[in-house]
This record gives sequence, C-alpha cells and structure tokens, in this order.
Amino acid sequence: MKREIKLGQRYVGDGHPAYVIAEIGINHNGDLDIAKKMIEAAAHAGADAVKFQKRTPEVCTPLDQQKQMRETPWGYISYLDYRYKVEFGLDEYREIDHLCRDLGIDWMVSVWDEPSVDFMEQFETPAYKVPSASLTDVALLKYARKSGKPIIISTGMSTMDEIKRGVDAVGSDNLVIMHCTSAYPCEPEELNLRMVETLRKEFPYNAIGYSGHEVGLVPSAVAVALGACMVERHFTLDRAMWGSDQAASVEPGGFEKLVKYIRVTEAGMGDGVKKVYPSEMNSLKKLRRVRDSE
Repeated sequence: MKREIKLGQRYVGDGHPAYVIAEIGINHNGDLDIAKKMIEAAAHAGADAVKFQKRTPEVCTPLDQQKQMRETPWGYISYLDYRYKVEFGLDEYREIDHLCRDLGIDWMVSVWDEPSVDFMEQFETPAYKVPSASLTDVALLKYARKSGKPIIISTGMSTMDEIKRGVDAVGSDNLVIMHCTSAYPCEPEELNLRMVETLRKEFPYNAIGYSGHEVGLVPSAVAVALGACMVERHFTLDRAMWGSDQAASVEPGGFEKLVKYIRVTEAGMGDGVKKVYPSEMNSLKKLRRVRDSE
C-alpha cells in the first residue's frame, strides 16, 4: 500500500511534490473582498490550495463563552456575535468557489461541527479538514467520513493516544495526519518537527503533513525534508490586521518564498545513492590527484 492520497486531480504523498495549503481561516475578518484578494495572492505565490474555516456558531461555540464580551472591529460585542461576523454563508462560498475555479487553485475548509459538513456538501471540495480542537470529537470524525471525501486531521493539543483514537474513529483510508503544535505563534522549542518522523513510523500507510504556526519559513521546509508531504501555513495580506491568527500568519511575499524553499528542499533531497554527477567531471579532471597506493 502506497503512502499517498488523491486530492482532486493531485496525488499527495511520498514521491509527489508537497501539497501547500494557504490557511486563510478567518483572517479575512468576514470581508469577502479581502478573502478574494487573499485567494489571488495565494495562487500567485504558488499555493496548491486555500483553506477556510466553517462553523455553525451556535453549535460549536461553548455555552460558557457565547455571552463573553470582547472588543472587535464591530464594537464591543459578545463572542457569539463575533463568530457570526466572521462566518461566510452560501453566497460568499459560491463566489469563492467560482474564483478558485477560475484561478485553478483548490479550496477546502476545516469543518468544526456536523451542520458545517452538511453545508459543505453543496461544493465539490477535494477534502475536509478536521481541526486540532476537534480531534477527540468522535461523532464529528465519523460524520465527516460519511461524506466519502478524503479527510485531513490536525494533531495539536493532543497526546499520541488521542491521535491513535482519532485515527481509529475516522478510519485510516484516504487520511492525511498533520503534525501540529497549537500555539499562535509557536516558539521554535515547541515545534517538535521530529514528530513528522514519529508519525511516519506510527502510521506507515498514511500521508503525513505539517501544520505550522511559527514565525518564519525555514521550519516548514525542514518538515518537508523530514517527510511531510503536505504543509499548511496561516496566510494573511498584512500581519498587522486585526485578528488572533494574524501574528502567526505569512504574508504574500513570504508565502512565495516559502513555496520556493519547499521546492528547493524537495529537489535537493535526492535519492541517497552516492554518484558522480556530469557537472562534477570538469572539477574531477582538474582537481583530482591520482596517487599510487602504498
């Protein structure tokens, strides 16, 4: 069994280019025009997909948090009202779908609750992502699986036992497991990139990816060198914009560099078999000194 999965028209896994996701999430702050600009910028940067977050606010917002008040661009409002402000509906997602098709870039969402799965069934997205916060939501994992689409799970805030139980619940077929540390931004000491290798050993038939929240680009390329076949990074037009995820996000210019770093990393890994390359021959003739063996 090959360690690969098909997302739309792309195969993702060992032997294939890493699938790079620009996680827009809710960095659009409920503004469709901003979302469209982000999609265009992500496509220009070379991302394979953009991803949003789909919630049913009254379902997935904990009751003890719904009435908590907070400062927002829309004034001092409840957390539940804020969640509605940043949520896109059918009309917005139709426009997102149309734009992504025009640009030739995949799009998908993280589903946070079962009604969001039902909502998304109106669109032909290549996969559903189940976020780290929902890794232990067995009902949601099984409900998303019923769609028949490939599933991507993130593993932030989770023990290895919880990851194993989540995989058992969702089933290992057509599954990508993403290493993740859910700190925004995440300090280098807590990235634990070798978990990519650990997950590859623990789940030898699954594609393993990396969902990063660090400041900077290098760790994401290192994750690819360690075997990650999918990389997801939060994406924004401007890290100074309002929102809790902006500080851990990558701006368009940085994302373009990130894609280049990943592609150079892939090209540079090689096959591990030592050989003399044609490009070395001139140096070999000029510099190699042949000595008689003693």
